[in-house]
Amino acid sequence: MIRTILIFALFIVMVVLMMRGKLTFVISLPLLALGVAIIAGAPFLGENGIMAQVFEGGVTRMASSYAALMISAWLGAMMNNTGISKTIIKTAAELGGDRPLLVTLLLTVAVSLVYTTISGLGGVIMIASIAVPIMISVGVPGLVAICIFLFAYAIGLTLNLSNWAYFSSLTGVSIGDVQLFAWILCGLTAVMCLVFILFQFKREGVKLSWAAPNGQVEEALNFEKAPAISLLTPIVPIVLVVAFSWTIVAALFAGIAYCFITTAIFNRQITLTRLLGLTTKSAIDGVNDGALGILSMVVIGMLSASLNLAEVINTISGTMELIVPSSQIPYILFFALLAPLALYRGPLNIWGIGAGLSTVIVGMGILPATAVMCGFIACERMQVICDPTNSHNVWLANYVGTDTMTVLKKVFPFVWVLCAIAVVVSGFMWF
Repeated sequence: MIRTILIFALFIVMVVLMMRGKLTFVISLPLLALGVAIIAGAPFLGENGIMAQVFEGGVTRMASSYAALMISAWLGAMMNNTGISKTIIKTAAELGGDRPLLVTLLLTVAVSLVYTTISGLGGVIMIASIAVPIMISVGVPGLVAICIFLFAYAIGLTLNLSNWAYFSSLTGVSIGDVQLFAWILCGLTAVMCLVFILFQFKREGVKLSWAAPNGQVEEALNFEKAPAISLLTPIVPIVLVVAFSWTIVAALFAGIAYCFITTAIFNRQITLTRLLGLTTKSAIDGVNDGALGILSMVVIGMLSASLNLAEVINTISGTMELIVPSSQIPYILFFALLAPLALYRGPLNIWGIGAGLSTVIVGMGILPATAVMCGFIACERMQVICDPTNSHNVWLANYVGTDTMTVLKKVFPFVWVLCAIAVVVSGFMWF
């Protein structure tokens, strides 16, 4: 009992330190992994010791996820460097014409499509620097514009293949089950985004006329468009995985090949020599863009490995069985009501401490693995859209002259309802 109390106390301390900005999760998760293993009485050396299982085994625990993320980031960088991402956004703006609501909806779809592939703060800056000024130019307030962007960002990430690989590696659930719930969550997020847009348009009284484009918009849209056939690039890997059951990494490589071939044949602005150079540059840019995500998976793998040590499971199993629900209604209430605990890298954040907890719950068999995955992924909506500590939230807030807490207050009610609905759906799917 004393060891259990110390482990949970250490969890609380690390969460508080992260919330107060005293420690980053990259530092706190390895420290937590080490501390938990030591408190539980795991040996430091030996085949089943901390060094072998946590620091060596933990680092390679999610190797397949690293690979998927790196190739996905390479494809995203290819889309950026060949102008495909910008062209998708520009095309959406042009199709909307002088109708602000249509422009906003089309931009939401375009941004979502782009983020099925690209990742990293650099990608957010590039796409938001185009999409947000366009929305502002048609009368959407800056705060509302970045909130819509965050919803679109979340929609796209739901179908990001590297995320599918991560969720599967973490919980042991098949890609097929991850894919099924991802499509459901994507649809729910899109519906809530539409509700948010309609509510804000009515509340803010956005006029149904095109405001005069400002210099920022004109500058952002001043580039050569990529060929129309190349715009299918982000869809290609998803189709190959969903319709033809390709592996994720193979499908992402196919996306890179499609981007290269269509650009080489149809884009007369880029010579073959330059395209070869862009492909190499994109690989390097992709590693840079995905570096934080890869590092996150490394430390998450260490925490997950620590929490799966026999000594740790034996120590906390009794308490976990009391805390974690094991039937449908308690499951729904647990994840739906506690979804805000995904903020600030909290205990329900599958990109933080929640990653370790999810593997413990799966390993102990308290809940079906698919239900655990869905509960944590549903709460992930809270983190990816609302969390004030996200680098993309910080940049977007600064871009329109506000702060992340204001953004949080604006979207929080909508996202909490979204999380609750997703949890209810998963509760009826897996119980």
